Amino acid sequence: MIWIFGAIFFWIIFWAINIQLSKIESNKFIKLLVPTLFGFSILILWEGFVRGFDVSPILLPTPTAIAIRFSQSLNILWVDFVQTFIKGALSGYLIGCIAAFITAVAVDKSSFLKRGLLPVGNFVAALPIIGMAPILVMWFGFDWHSKAAVVVVMVFFPMLVNTVAGLNAKDNIQHDLMKTYGANYWQNLLKLSLPSAMPFIFNGLKICTTLALIGAIVAEFFGSPTRGMGFRISTEVGRLSLDMVWAEITVAALAGSAFYGMMALIEKGVTFWHPSQRK
Repeated sequence: MIWIFGAIFFWIIFWAINIQLSKIESNKFIKLLVPTLFGFSILILWEGFVRGFDVSPILLPTPTAIAIRFSQSLNILWVDFVQTFIKGALSGYLIGCIAAFITAVAVDKSSFLKRGLLPVGNFVAALPIIGMAPILVMWFGFDWHSKAAVVVVMVFFPMLVNTVAGLNAKDNIQHDLMKTYGANYWQNLLKLSLPSAMPFIFNGLKICTTLALIGAIVAEFFGSPTRGMGFRISTEVGRLSLDMVWAEITVAALAGSAFYGMMALIEKGVTFWHPSQRK
């Protein structure tokens, strides 16, 4: 029981520190320190309760066991990261988002596409990826190409819907002003519609960062070469090696968070004028 009481004691200490830090005037260091301490306190609770209740490592390994396995499997984790994130998720993300952006510009220019394609897009976006992934794996093979195809399908329509919504969000007065200046469609698009649509576009890009990694990992459950995060998770679960599973989950969480954070930083630089970016 000493592990349980010790974990609760340290968790209370960290909680009290966070309460005091939250009262201090916010700055970048405090904003980073508060969630870091909170996360560390959760890990201490996890470690203490698993050891205190003598939970089997087959059910839930301790954070220290996961960290040890992580450090011992860096080469395997790197190969899986490259296969799943770089080849599968990132390539599919780029192809899907670029294709969705080009399609959104065409939809904005054509009322026929706007009335015909968007309802189909909403329907396809609602389809469960768990049902589409095996089909795409059979079509494109068991290497990373099929995972990229799954990611393209997952990110295309959310990006399309957000971009079309952004292109339609321009103010009518501004649109009429551009007409009085004699602006053609492309001038109107580049100087009015796209700048106004940037918050919507980046909203779609941020949503798709999460969808891309989820799609690539799920697709690997249905067929993969002997590498990849999804392949490793499904294989190690069968071997009851849960510490390796959690190590892969840690890599996926770090990669996804970094990807989302990078996109948020780019958004902050591009849409600095938007009210959401003002302090």
